[in-house]
Amino acid sequence: MRIGIVGAGAIGGFIAAALANAGVSVAIVARGPHLAAIRRDGLRIRSDLGEFAVRLEAAEDLRALGDFDVLLLTFKAHHWPAFLAQLEPFAQRGTSVVTMQNGLPFWFVREPPLRSVDPGGRIGRLFPDERTIGGVVHVSGTIVAHGEIRQSGGLRYVLGDPSGAENERLRALADAFSRAGLAPEIDPAIRTTVWLKLVNNAGLNPMSVISGMSVKPMLADPGVRARVRALMIEALEVGRAMGVVGEVNVDERIAYAARLDDVRTSMLQDFELGRSLELDPILGAIVELAQRRRVAVPLLESTYEELRNRAASRSAT
Repeated sequence: MRIGIVGAGAIGGFIAAALANAGVSVAIVARGPHLAAIRRDGLRIRSDLGEFAVRLEAAEDLRALGDFDVLLLTFKAHHWPAFLAQLEPFAQRGTSVVTMQNGLPFWFVREPPLRSVDPGGRIGRLFPDERTIGGVVHVSGTIVAHGEIRQSGGLRYVLGDPSGAENERLRALADAFSRAGLAPEIDPAIRTTVWLKLVNNAGLNPMSVISGMSVKPMLADPGVRARVRALMIEALEVGRAMGVVGEVNVDERIAYAARLDDVRTSMLQDFELGRSLELDPILGAIVELAQRRRVAVPLLESTYEELRNRAASRSAT
């Protein structure tokens, strides 16, 4: 199996390095000084697998790297438009894709497609369910320097077919992850797992930007913690209206997040670096589905608007 990693951030870079270190055929899409460092020195990793360095193929354009059996999509979901031209030839060849991104993936709701995730349904037309694998990432990481990644938070990666079935391509990918020392799980209820991860993202990511805090101190603040909880409850209500989740103990999920190694959410990291935020895949998608299902989500709506205004104000300065 030959695997392409589209997005050389902390998660994509770590997965690529782990696979390459285990002898799996892998190449990665990166750009700028990070790409130059990978080409010059390889990827240097400090992680739950230990410290190691590997060399691997890397390019700015996926089309320069040849053919692949499967592509892991680890770029931020709101950056889909920037990668469509690179991905379209692989869709025509029947290559499978694995969505390993925060937020709601394009395949979760196809008809009608969500404006916040797949406006016009262009992505969904390229990659039907039979060539799509859902992924949920339960690890964290940071690019500490160009070509150097620090990973923490365990090695768990959840993989599943949108239909809930198990198939050969899913088993082959899980086997490649296992050979790399990662901890893949094949999940027949990937839709539920995706929504539960979205619930956490909907509470933790926006509030990390609003409070300017990493996760542990944010959840130690009673006022901020209460707002995180309220956002998560609204997200769960939408999931229940859609029939993808049942009863969930929100306080247990918050307590679990508070016990983990302290991390800065990806949204906070992007905000501090002046990058665009993954607002639509995380908040916009839930608000859009709430409107379709006629579920009241006033706090999600106001938080979505607040962050959009913050991002717009920052761009104007």
